[in-house]
Amino acid sequence: MTANPLKALTAAGQAIWLDYLHQDILNNGELARLIAEDGVTGLTSNPSIFEKAIGDGDSYDARIADLLKAGKTKTVDLYEGIAIADIQGACDRFRATYDRLGGRDGYASLEVSPKLADDTQGTVEEALRLWKAVDRPNLMIKVPGAKAGAPAIRQLIGQGLNINVTLLFGLQAYLDVAEAHIAGLEALKAAGGDVGKSHGVASFFVSRIDTAIDKSIDEKAAGADAATAGRLKALRGKVAIANAKIAYQRYLELIATPRWKALAEAGAAPQRLLWASTGTKDKAYSDVLYVESLIGPDTVDTVPPKTLDAFRDHGKVAQTLTEDVAGAEMILGEAKALGLDLDGVTAGLVEDGVKLFAKAFDDLFAAVEDKRGKLAGQTSPKTTHA
Repeated sequence: MTANPLKALTAAGQAIWLDYLHQDILNNGELARLIAEDGVTGLTSNPSIFEKAIGDGDSYDARIADLLKAGKTKTVDLYEGIAIADIQGACDRFRATYDRLGGRDGYASLEVSPKLADDTQGTVEEALRLWKAVDRPNLMIKVPGAKAGAPAIRQLIGQGLNINVTLLFGLQAYLDVAEAHIAGLEALKAAGGDVGKSHGVASFFVSRIDTAIDKSIDEKAAGADAATAGRLKALRGKVAIANAKIAYQRYLELIATPRWKALAEAGAAPQRLLWASTGTKDKAYSDVLYVESLIGPDTVDTVPPKTLDAFRDHGKVAQTLTEDVAGAEMILGEAKALGLDLDGVTAGLVEDGVKLFAKAFDDLFAAVEDKRGKLAGQTSPKTTHA
């Protein structure tokens, strides 16, 4: 029997998480199978995932009807009634993993409203409310890595929550949230809290960078001389991976500092880098490109079901994350020399990401409102998101 490449990722020090959630996989044994057979050790969700789950088909109709009968008529209450129960179910499926690994893994992530991305206090309040509502030690609250996110992360880690920082694209943004995580642990320690119980990941988005940079490459190459066009095209599909490799080098530098070692001695676990947006969007590239290229210890890769299936079928496992770091530096240097504005692209991707998730949140609420209207036998309200 051929060895499962997904299980080999665990041996390489990388955790594999599922970027998907639906009540069906909780109830039909599919998630339990992924845990047992593929070594999946965590799960991420986002507004887009919930919108598709609730809006497509009638799988959630019975639960919405039950919530309506229980007097839950507000859209936000219907959504949270579903989302919180699904996340609780996911946390429960991963609880054995969480216990076996001493809290090192076994998490399910639930996102605060992306509409709070620029509101530090609002983010903190919603994160604390969701943390209390889900009431599971292996919950991770997702907080966008926008400017308002860093101070929120510091406060939440300082109160002992587990935080998944999402929508990270640039190196400076990563360093900012890494600093916030460390400062939060220091505050938790100073207050007499147990730093060993607060865990975090920094979700570094990958394929979206190449999608944006490759577009810039094609535009510049179209108006360049042959030699320059060749140099530009040689960078297609390489910048995002190079960027991620350098981020990992920064992580290694951080955990080697005396400041971090003092926390580690007190029982703290490092904020691991999590590779997100690892599904390949350009059909010219391998469907497992962003998984195979970023394998290394103390990292997480969250993948959609399609990418999980592809890697199980034909993925190759090697310690690629630390291979040719000098080459990664050269790629980023060449990109800069050719006028590719990586900093500008990554800043724009954060803004776009927040807008996309906010739209998904609106679409999600619209889907819930539509279901509410149909199940209540009346026309659905158009604007009642409260």
